[in-house]
Amino acid sequence: MKGIILAGGFGTRLHPSTIGVSKQLLPIYDKPLIYYPLSTLMLAGIRDILVITSKEDEQNFNKLLGTGKKLGISLSFATQEYPNGIAEAFIIGKEFIDNSSVAMILGDNLFYGSNFHSKLSIQQDKKFKGARIFAYKVPDPSRYGVVEFNENLDVLSIEEKPKSPKSNYAVTGLYVYDNEVSSLVEKLKPSNRGELEITDLNQLYLEENKLEVYFLDSGDAWLDAGTPDSMLEASHFVQTIQKRQLQQIGCPEEIALSKGFITKEEFRSLAENSPLNNYGDYLRVLAENNGFNS
Repeated sequence: MKGIILAGGFGTRLHPSTIGVSKQLLPIYDKPLIYYPLSTLMLAGIRDILVITSKEDEQNFNKLLGTGKKLGISLSFATQEYPNGIAEAFIIGKEFIDNSSVAMILGDNLFYGSNFHSKLSIQQDKKFKGARIFAYKVPDPSRYGVVEFNENLDVLSIEEKPKSPKSNYAVTGLYVYDNEVSSLVEKLKPSNRGELEITDLNQLYLEENKLEVYFLDSGDAWLDAGTPDSMLEASHFVQTIQKRQLQQIGCPEEIALSKGFITKEEFRSLAENSPLNNYGDYLRVLAENNGFNS
């Protein structure tokens, strides 16, 4: 399975903070926002990842992430000329996807929870067919795409920002598809907003009875850090968890070590060359403990 991070768009909800920089490069507590979706894909065992961003921001993303070699992964970049909808990512990434299944995550989404990451990583162990979406119970479902389901948890419908939601479960910004996804997106017509809607793509899979929904557990967390308030909330969340558990959230270097993407010696080199700050100190402590938490 391959991975895509969609980190384009204008970031209009965060203006003026995003006039000169992509929102995915803004900090969530102690690290750039894009570290969190990158970490989600890495925790699922995905090592071949395409980052889709705007032409203006590609150089900065490249400076931050590079080729991924130091993390034992492969990172490549593509540009989205204009934000023509989430589903356009699968047209831009068609050659990258090729014959693989693919997990696509929005660049401003943060997921947390061991059960969640275990469930996602299972998809690496089998030939995935169809589509899978991830749903999270929210108090204000009218702001999101909403999934309706029956007592057997079969998906009945998906509605985008409905006035009268049929459930309290929002569709999160993480999607898993088989290698037919690019061909299906090419059949879509732009919506009234002029965009290729991810909901319309999911509807195609639903019509073929190939759409599954996974409900995040009560111990899982999902944050959409696309507004000033939600970015602050996400920062407080990360700060609280890290201080209480003494463990980083969204630390690509640690994940690369734990997944066996890099050796202990390679991790130790990363730690020794990290700046003298809290993040670097955390890596050095791990390195002193032979690369693992005590």
